[in-house]
Amino acid sequence: MAIAYASTPRRVGAPHRGPITSLLEDERWLAMALLLPTVVLLGLFIAYPFFEGVYLSITNTKVGVPGAFVGFANFDKIWNDGIFRVAVWNTVLYTFVTTVFKLALGLWLALLLNRHFKGKAFVRAFILLPFIIPTVLSTFAWKWMFDPTFSVINWVLFKLGVITGRINWLGDPELAMISVIIVNVWRGVPFYAISLLAGLQTISPELHEAAAIDGAPPWKRFWYVTWPLLLPVTMVVVLFSVIQTFADFQLVYVLTGGGPANATHLFATYAYQIGVGTGLLSEGAAISLAMFPVLFLVVIIQLLYIRRVETH
Repeated sequence: MAIAYASTPRRVGAPHRGPITSLLEDERWLAMALLLPTVVLLGLFIAYPFFEGVYLSITNTKVGVPGAFVGFANFDKIWNDGIFRVAVWNTVLYTFVTTVFKLALGLWLALLLNRHFKGKAFVRAFILLPFIIPTVLSTFAWKWMFDPTFSVINWVLFKLGVITGRINWLGDPELAMISVIIVNVWRGVPFYAISLLAGLQTISPELHEAAAIDGAPPWKRFWYVTWPLLLPVTMVVVLFSVIQTFADFQLVYVLTGGGPANATHLFATYAYQIGVGTGLLSEGAAISLAMFPVLFLVVIIQLLYIRRVETH
């Protein structure tokens, strides 16, 4: 005897699920759909320029002239370039010195701003001004302050009796490099201060109270309580700062243009001068890519150190 099974009718009013709706209900497909815009943007504005730069660096392309494959000839040429070696030294010195000063001053400011005092919110907002103001605008102001004729810095030093004549801050190779470092530190300290302040506020006050009850002086409470808990945040801040400083362009280009006599050139400014200023696109790309292995090594070392700190 055959038994007939009636199909269950679709509930009236139930929405019809199409293939796209069914896919989006799957978490894996939904995640891919949400990540797709980010992947497209990264591909267009990061991956494509990077690979285009790699291609240019192994050709002899010039502005308006298609290039042919030349292998590592451009890298060999820049390695024997004296100005390029100066730019390498300047970039390393510039990054190291500014990072040390920004970390020290930023940590000091963060510790001060973490205290309770009247007008704390206003001071915190005021501290951010150097970081908020556009780089080109603030650098032009500093360029005026370093001007040998109209320098407010020279005027103050003269009134204090520190100097007797004008100082050409941006015309002397050593003073120009010091000036660039000062401006970078001034601009970067707020980023350190606010980021480290956020890290300090995640540390429980009870830990400091317990250490104080045990008789630990302030410097020991900082070294054995605050600093170990703040170290992971500090390493992340330093990592971002090193990447940004190593590839700095606007500040140096506006302030000195790499001068005087190529004394303040960094990787980015020298690559721009060669690639855009002279039209040698392939050599400019090679100079830009020369910083990639150094940055990659720094990032790997810092990430490994951060992971080690977090696991311990």
